[in-house]
Amino acid sequence: MKTCLVVDDSSVVRKIARRILEGLEFEVTEAEDGSKALEICKRGLPDAVLLDWNMPVMDGFEFMGHMRRLPGGDQPKVVFCTTENNVAHIAQALSGGANEYIMKPFDKDIIADKFAEVGLIPVGQAFA
Repeated sequence: MKTCLVVDDSSVVRKIARRILEGLEFEVTEAEDGSKALEICKRGLPDAVLLDWNMPVMDGFEFMGHMRRLPGGDQPKVVFCTTENNVAHIAQALSGGANEYIMKPFDKDIIADKFAEVGLIPVGQAFA
């Protein structure tokens, strides 16, 4: 089973993402900020990271930079999931190592489409 780390300071967003990702057959781990997420990654890297940008302690962009420098840190697929919608933020995320970018609010179809685009699930994978 593939793994996904959901990093968001909103427990509601994490709960919704968990439900969607478990429907896509991912084992889900959660973190409420980048610092906690980095500790999780140091113990074992996930296959995917669904990552918020704006969080306390360590934001998503800073976390991604630290994670990418870990041994094997270039492997997880990172999908930013945020309210930041200007072109500069999107460009910064993608040039900084993100594989894709989605906007909040999201739904199961958006996540499934983006995860399929980056090769995490087969295109058109049905929900349980």
